[in-house]
Amino acid sequence: MIARKLAALPDQSGVYLWKNQAGEVLYVGKAKSLRNRVPSYFGPEAADNPMHAALVRQIADLETIIVPSEAQALLLENNLIKEHSPRFNVLLRDDKSYPRIAVTVGEPFPRVLVVRRVNLEGARYFGPYTDVYTLRNTLKIIRRIFTVRSCHYALPDDHPDRPCLDYHIERCRAPCVGYQSREDYRRMIDDVLLFLEGKTVDVRQRLRERMQQASTGLDFERAAQLRDAIRWLEQLEQPQTVELVGGGDADAIGFARDGDDACGVILRVRSGRVIAREHRFLEHAEHEVDGAILSAFLVRYYLPLEARASSALLPLVPEDVGALHQLAPGVTWHVPQRGTNAKLVELADQNARHLLESLLIEAFDIEERAADPVYALGRDLGLAEVPRSFVCIDISTNQGRDTVGSLVWFDAGRPRKAEYRRFKIRGPGQQDDFAAVHEVVTRFLKRRLEEGKPVPDLMVIDGGKGQLGAAVDAARALGQEALPIVSLAKREEEVFLPGRSESLRLSRRSSSLKLLQRARDEAHRFAVSYSRRRRAQRTITSELLTIRGIGPGRRRSLLERFGSLAGVKTASSAEIAALPGFSTTLAERILETLNGRR
Repeated sequence: MIARKLAALPDQSGVYLWKNQAGEVLYVGKAKSLRNRVPSYFGPEAADNPMHAALVRQIADLETIIVPSEAQALLLENNLIKEHSPRFNVLLRDDKSYPRIAVTVGEPFPRVLVVRRVNLEGARYFGPYTDVYTLRNTLKIIRRIFTVRSCHYALPDDHPDRPCLDYHIERCRAPCVGYQSREDYRRMIDDVLLFLEGKTVDVRQRLRERMQQASTGLDFERAAQLRDAIRWLEQLEQPQTVELVGGGDADAIGFARDGDDACGVILRVRSGRVIAREHRFLEHAEHEVDGAILSAFLVRYYLPLEARASSALLPLVPEDVGALHQLAPGVTWHVPQRGTNAKLVELADQNARHLLESLLIEAFDIEERAADPVYALGRDLGLAEVPRSFVCIDISTNQGRDTVGSLVWFDAGRPRKAEYRRFKIRGPGQQDDFAAVHEVVTRFLKRRLEEGKPVPDLMVIDGGKGQLGAAVDAARALGQEALPIVSLAKREEEVFLPGRSESLRLSRRSSSLKLLQRARDEAHRFAVSYSRRRRAQRTITSELLTIRGIGPGRRRSLLERFGSLAGVKTASSAEIAALPGFSTTLAERILETLNGRR
């Protein structure tokens, strides 16, 4: 089916969607020519990219959408990635809806609101604000300097009979009851917009002009209010403001990456000052080039912003620079090589590196607080059901002796020690790791079925393809073909699944991989402790059984009474002779034999 679709691809711009057998979108891409781009996934060079190779193994269907231009393909690609969040695309790490400040300029008496969705007709939006403190501080400043109404009346048609408390504490001039004209209120809203755009110099100048007008008109109360606003604005502390040489407005874009993660930063420069910093993290970036990641950040985060400067300073040339020119014709894209602009881009890059380092440092704490890594494990392994309960099996041996198996049980990501099991390998598994895995799986499942107990949702084997195959064969022999079984290999932390020749490589910081590693390490600890105990018992047994007159029964009595071989050696002949079946002569023979071997 895919071959027929590939043969029918048009030589036009468009977007393509790779899907798996379940119809889930795996990857969304764009192309200037679908005919040239899409078949390249099956070429010999695709095997050089591990991500592409993993993608191709799962492809079962193809969907294409034709658009008029490459720029339109870039926009459509962005929308489809937001809609489907494909696992093989570079994604914004936390695509939640950040708050914005909305100014409802479409209303006769606009309001300043905090919103999370861009759905107010005619409103102007500022943000999004990734830092809640910055948002709250901005609102505090607006309410301190400007007298924006906080009520929800649809003025002027719907209004109260008298002003509210805000009027009496001088936080509002009561346009609701006609104390402030529509024109005067609009001028104040224009100042709010300038302030949110970072043009504080213009705001102060406009406030001074209005203060002079109020003073000339003998409205001294209003002039005093404007004077206080100017003083407060001049004293306003802006800790993130950096003075720069030169003036003008620009947005400096910074970029940093580390393995699977990347960070994009926007430094907002207004009138020669850095007035704000915004950032977003991206993931699934390990096998993408820098230009592609930067392009994804610009299209999905920067272009939707309303308060963009006319000049964007970039650290490198993005992959789709031509399409960016078409999508944002009012923006000039620069990659400065020297001077103030280059220093500004370097400052943005430093911020991106700092933020990414902080993310990597804090990642472990964040993942520990995650809602439930069990769901992530089910998703990453492609399981039909969430593995709320799963077991992990490990084999431990000592040069072919004392071979044992261990099985640990996890419920909801936590160990359930009451269900831990140890297995003394009896058959050929004493010399064969695969046979040992087969024996443990067989004995465990057979007993669960005989006792009418449920089997786990997932079985994890410590090992590679061979151990996985042995476990699958054992499960099938007992009619448990539907039981999901995977194996985890230690060296590269690869996950092997039945029926797949290639391994699944999870992110090293993935909560799924960490859960598998925790279960594997617990099973290994449990197996090694049992193997060591059996080896110690075998050593004790061999020494005692060499003594004339000591058989299995008397050996058992000695170990039960004195606990260990060392305990027997330190006992007195009277203590040993007091045991049932022991005489003084035998006790003395035991001590002479053992102590003579020191």
